[in-house]
Amino acid sequence: MDPSSFNAPELQQLLNQEKERAMISEMIGKLTSACWDKCMTGTPGSKLSSSETNCLTNCAQRYMDMSLIIMKRLQQ
Repeated sequence: MDPSSFNAPELQQLLNQEKERAMISEMIGKLTSACWDKCMTGTPGSKLSSSETNCLTNCAQRYMDMSLIIMKRLQQ
């Protein structure tokens, strides 16, 4: 699509969508890095251990919960 074909509100909406995608990608990257470092104790084999799986699940959930709390506080 040609950017000049958008009017100002459409362009702003497109920019906001791209900004949201970038923020989500950044958050996933941080979550992956933090939880991997915390939960992976050795070189993974072909399958994760149950303790690694549980740790990754809990870590990701806590990370998402805290991110939501922080976003809500910033919006207030």
